[in-house]
Amino acid sequence: MSYQVLARKWRPRTFSELVGQEHVVRALSNALDHDRLHHAYLFTGTRGVGKTTLARIFAKSLNCEHGVGSVPCGDCASCREIDEGRFVDLLEVDAASRTKVDQTRELLENVPYAPVRGRYKVYLIDEVHMFSDSSFNALLKTLEEPPPHVKFLLATTDPQKVPVTVLSRCLQFNLKRLPQEQIREYLGQLLDREGIAHDREALGHLARGADGSMRDALSLMDQAIAFGGGEVREPEVRSMLGAIAQDHVHDLLDALVAQDAGGVLQQVAGLAEMAPDFSAVLQELLALLHRVALAQVAPGVLDHEGADPERVAAAACAATAEDIQLYYQIGLIGQRDLPLAPDPRSGFEMVLLRMLAFRPGGAQTTAPPTEGRNSPTRGPSQGPSRRRSPGSAPGAAPAHDVPAGGPGKRPPAAGGQGPRVAPERPAAPLELSRWSETVERLKLGGVARQLANNCSFGAWDGERLVLRLDPLHRQMRVDSSEQRLRRALCELLGCEVRLEIQVGEPADADTPARIQAKNEAQRLREAREAVAGDPLVQALEEQFDARVIPESVRPADH
Repeated sequence: MSYQVLARKWRPRTFSELVGQEHVVRALSNALDHDRLHHAYLFTGTRGVGKTTLARIFAKSLNCEHGVGSVPCGDCASCREIDEGRFVDLLEVDAASRTKVDQTRELLENVPYAPVRGRYKVYLIDEVHMFSDSSFNALLKTLEEPPPHVKFLLATTDPQKVPVTVLSRCLQFNLKRLPQEQIREYLGQLLDREGIAHDREALGHLARGADGSMRDALSLMDQAIAFGGGEVREPEVRSMLGAIAQDHVHDLLDALVAQDAGGVLQQVAGLAEMAPDFSAVLQELLALLHRVALAQVAPGVLDHEGADPERVAAAACAATAEDIQLYYQIGLIGQRDLPLAPDPRSGFEMVLLRMLAFRPGGAQTTAPPTEGRNSPTRGPSQGPSRRRSPGSAPGAAPAHDVPAGGPGKRPPAAGGQGPRVAPERPAAPLELSRWSETVERLKLGGVARQLANNCSFGAWDGERLVLRLDPLHRQMRVDSSEQRLRRALCELLGCEVRLEIQVGEPADADTPARIQAKNEAQRLREAREAVAGDPLVQALEEQFDARVIPESVRPADH
C-alpha cells in the first residue's frame, strides 16, 4: 500500500478527535443534538486550523444513517463514503477555481432537487471569498430561500472579502490558531502511535514553525521524519528549519546585556558560518527575550522545556526589565524591516546595534562591577558613570557637559582660574510664577515634560526655584527627568538654576496638567452642546428617531 501523508491519515473523523476549536464544536454539537440547524454556516480562520475538517464532520453528522446527531457512527455507508470523499450528496467546491458566474449558476442549478442518497444535500464551498461579485449575487439568491433539504457550509481565510449580505445569512464561526503547546502534545501522540522515536525539543521546533496551523505542523513532521531517517530529533529538525541552537541565542543575549558591541558582532560572525535564516534567528531571540521578561515579572509561570532555565534566570538577573522590554520592541520592528535590508546579515546586525545604541531614559550606559546589572566593567580611563537621555547614541557627550547657558555661554573655569562671569538674572522674575506659560516655552518631551506639567510654582529667589509636585504623580520624580527639566530652565532663563521639587499639594495655582484637563472638559462640553443644538441634528432625531452618542463627539481640532 502506498504511503499516506500524516495530515490525511490522521484527519479527525469525529468532533471528539478534533484538536482545539472547542467553542465551535460545542455550538455545532448542541445544534445537531437539539435539532436547531441553520441552513448556512461560515467557518473562518487561517490555513490548517480545521475549517474543512469541521465541515466534513458536520456533513457526516447530518447524513449518518443512524440519525442526525453530534456523534456519527462512522460505519454506515454514508459515513464511510464521506470519509473517502465520494458521497454523492456532499458537493465540495473550490471557489478559487470556479470564479465565473456561469460556473456558480451551473453548480446551484441542482439545489431544488432532493438528495440522491443522504438526508441533506450539503454544499461545501472552500475559499468562498474568491467568488466574483456576480457569483456572490447568484449564491445570495439561493441563500435567501433555500430548500429544507439543502445545507451550505462555507469556509474562508479572508472573511473581510465576503459581502455583508452573505455574512448576514450565515452562522459565522471563527476558528482560532492553535497554541504551540497543544500542537506539540498532539504531534507527540501521533508519533507514539506511529512508533517513531522523537524528542520534545524537536517537537517544539515543529510547533513554532507551524505558526498555529495543525496541517502545517503535520506536513513539517512528515518532512522531519524523512530528513531524520525515520526519527524526529532536535539537531536534524533545527537544521531542517534553519534554526540555531539555543546556546548561540543565549550567548548573543549575554553580549547584548553586557553592552559588548564587539562580542555581539563576533556572535553574528559565528552564526553566519552556519548559514542560518537570520529572520528565524531574530524570532529565536524574541522568544528568548519573552522568556526572560516572564522570569523577571512572574517566574512561576515559566515551563522548563523551551530554553535553558538557568541561563534564562541568569539573564533575568543581569538585565533590567526596561532593557529587555526595549530589546523586544526593537526586535519586533526590526523583524518587519529585515526584508528591506541590503542583505539579511547586515539587517540583523543593525537591529542588534539599535539595541545597543538606545537605552531607557535614565539608564546608565556603563556601571562599576559592583552594580553589574546591565553594563560591562569600566576601564580606569573611562571616568565616572554618565547618564544620557532616551534615543542618544553610546559614546555621545553627556548633556551636562554642555554649558548650562547653551552654546553661546562659557562655563566657569575649572579650579577658579580665569575670569568669572556673573550669572545673569531673569529680566522678569514673575514670569516663572505663570508656570503654565513657562512650561509651554520649555524644550521638553517625554517624562520630563509630564513632570513639569504636574508641578506648580512654589518660589523663586533668582537662583533657587521651588516647584510643588502633585502627589498623584510622585513616580515621575526621577533624577534623569529632574536634570532634563533643570537644563531646560537654564537654557530658557540664561542662567544657572538650582531646582528643588517638593512632593505635596499644589499651591493656589493649578498645575498645567489640571488646567489643560479643565480646558479640554470645557471644550468638550461646548462641542456637545453645539451638536445637540444643531438644527440638522435635531431634525434627524425627530424624523428618524436617531440619537447622538455623547462619547463620539469631539472638539473640531481632534
